[in-house]
Amino acid sequence: MRALLVEDEVLIALLIEDMLRELGHEVVVTATGLAEAIDYAGRIAVDFAVLDVNLHGQNSAPVAERLKARGIPFVFATGYGRDGIEPAFRDRMVLTKPFARLDLAAAIERQFQ
Repeated sequence: MRALLVEDEVLIALLIEDMLRELGHEVVVTATGLAEAIDYAGRIAVDFAVLDVNLHGQNSAPVAERLKARGIPFVFATGYGRDGIEPAFRDRMVLTKPFARLDLAAAIERQFQ
């Protein structure tokens, strides 16, 4: 499947990209800032997304809103746990950093059940 990755830390982004590729997915694009993430979420063709919650001090909720409006599943990846998630999205899957490839695989699979 085709993925959008939203992550502002370069090394973490590279690690998650590798995990996604090892799981057989294609990373279409990695957005590192809120503005570009909102843009990509509104226009590129992807099957799912992995969203960091905090992008250089800005919450990624607007990205989640765009993806939700388009019917694109997504999971949050955060070091803050579920408490960092906006109330409107607390029902979404949350991966707590650091996470393993198998955790990522399970989170993606749950989005398509």
